[in-house]
Amino acid sequence: MTHPPWRRERREHFPGVPAWSLATSRLAPEEFGVSRLEDVTREWAWGGDGTGDGGAGDGGAGRADGAGVRVCVLDTGVDAGHPRVGGLERSLVVADGEDLTVVDCDPVDPVGHGTACAGVIRSIAPAVSLTSVRVLTDGRSGSGAALLAGLRWAVEEGFDLVNLSLSTTRSQYLPALHELADRAYFRRCLLVASAHNMPVVSFPWTFSSVISVASHDEPDPMTYYYNPAPPAEFLARGVRVPVAWRRGREIRSTGNSFAAPHITGICALILSRHRWMTPFQLKSVLYLAASNVVASKGGAHVRA
Repeated sequence: MTHPPWRRERREHFPGVPAWSLATSRLAPEEFGVSRLEDVTREWAWGGDGTGDGGAGDGGAGRADGAGVRVCVLDTGVDAGHPRVGGLERSLVVADGEDLTVVDCDPVDPVGHGTACAGVIRSIAPAVSLTSVRVLTDGRSGSGAALLAGLRWAVEEGFDLVNLSLSTTRSQYLPALHELADRAYFRRCLLVASAHNMPVVSFPWTFSSVISVASHDEPDPMTYYYNPAPPAEFLARGVRVPVAWRRGREIRSTGNSFAAPHITGICALILSRHRWMTPFQLKSVLYLAASNVVASKGGAHVRA
């Protein structure tokens, strides 16, 4: 199978044109089979909110299920044996030490937070491939260096989506985080980041290159809203959410941390149906399929 352009080795520089350019008189730009965004509805985006056979990348009838989409959860680890998680492709941790290498580890979660996020993603996109990278220790803290190391690994590994139900208020990490978020965007690795639960400035959810998510208080996991007053761009279920927890338990919990994986799961559904969609197109589809977005047709407003 031919790799898409963003997964290939970068072309060598062409003499006679500036850096990052292409000498199109000598090498024609390749055709790009991208999904068109005409008449975007939930049915077009992922097959709607009903049930169906689904399938990866066919754009046909039935509800998509996330098949073929790889998601990395950067968090406290994930308990692969929890019934709501349904297994992992891989489990890793940022190892202590000067070089902060990312190494394989047992698929466990000493806290429960990462397991909760993974379970939400799985509940929406049951066929998605999940990988866990542990960068937090007690569910609330971890070093900024560990976050950077884990995120850098995820971007270089070429995941389609990275769920970041975490943030940092430490401004010394802002430049490196910003650079990684931009690198991910151009590599078609989309970061879905939860807003902080308190009214403070933190990162990376405030970056325009990520999908930023806060909460609404309704019970439907597939109901989400576009927020016309960013920086949080979308609102998803985040209040009294039933989530997986450590030791095989289930609890109800509240926080933007649990809103973000709802959007990650929906993104996985969209990508499993439209595999060549670019990050800005994916964000546009999320916007057009949001529950509060309406379109004008002949003077009357209808749901998009």
